[in-house]
Amino acid sequence: MKRFKMTAHKFYYGVLRKGKGIYSLLALIFLMMVAFVFLYPFLYMIVTSFKSFSDLNDISVNWIPKAPTLSNYPKAVFHLEYIPHFFISVGLAGITIAAKLFVCSYIAYGFARFQFFGRGVLFTIVLLTMIMPVQTILLPQYIQFAQRKWVGTPLPILVPQFFGLGLKGGIFIFLFRQFFLSIPKSLEEAAKLDGCGVVGTYARIALPTAQSAIIITIVLALVWSWNDFYEPAIYLRDIHSWPLPKMLEQVYYYYLAYLNPSNISDKYTLASEIRTMDPATLQIKLVSEGTLMAATFIVTVPVLLMYTFLQRKFMQGIERSGLVD
Repeated sequence: MKRFKMTAHKFYYGVLRKGKGIYSLLALIFLMMVAFVFLYPFLYMIVTSFKSFSDLNDISVNWIPKAPTLSNYPKAVFHLEYIPHFFISVGLAGITIAAKLFVCSYIAYGFARFQFFGRGVLFTIVLLTMIMPVQTILLPQYIQFAQRKWVGTPLPILVPQFFGLGLKGGIFIFLFRQFFLSIPKSLEEAAKLDGCGVVGTYARIALPTAQSAIIITIVLALVWSWNDFYEPAIYLRDIHSWPLPKMLEQVYYYYLAYLNPSNISDKYTLASEIRTMDPATLQIKLVSEGTLMAATFIVTVPVLLMYTFLQRKFMQGIERSGLVD
């Protein structure tokens, strides 16, 4: 009887272990399939950026180019006018990040530590801005900025940042508020006893301890600001003031001309220029799908590098902040 129980015990746990192994294998396969769905556009972009004209016109070439080339990247840099527009994007993103860090955190500190009339209503309005589509307030905003003659300048993009608005400002206010609520009040009371005022307590106690929230804000504000195509398309009219992602529009127009120059509509900025080019210049300036993918890749590289550098701290910040509550 004892031997029978031992055999049944071993059989049960053996089946259980096999079941766990099969479950883990199926979970791994499922996760790999999901990851491939998300990574497929990125992989396609990178592979296509190395394809030559012959590879792009060869239907037998799918993932592995027969004649890989790097010529698409210099051409993409040329059409993007990469250096000046890169610094425009860096400037817009840097100002946005600084405004998010100091303005949104200061507003959040007020919501977290002070009792005042209408605090709940105001914070509810802040939360509503997180779910309100930008398009619903576009018209009144545009009219206000046009009356101030700001349209055509970066002011409509930058000025709202310094009032806790701008691109997803409500999310950062909510994030900092959740973190400040977790700080023991004894730290602030000790600072007050030492003669530190409200601003000093915020600057010397609250903000320095919010490192996890700061990392999250830097990463998210950078990604959202860098990839923002909507606001520059509305407010920035001069091509020389466009940020780098907006310049992809011009590269795409050249790509349309490469497919069929006769289909370029007069509404495109480059229509008249393309139609008056001689064949030699046209061949140099027009871009293929490989050049378009190369341009897209080098536009996203700065964000990828920043996220790779801050990935560990970013995930730790997510775990420690109020986003998990």
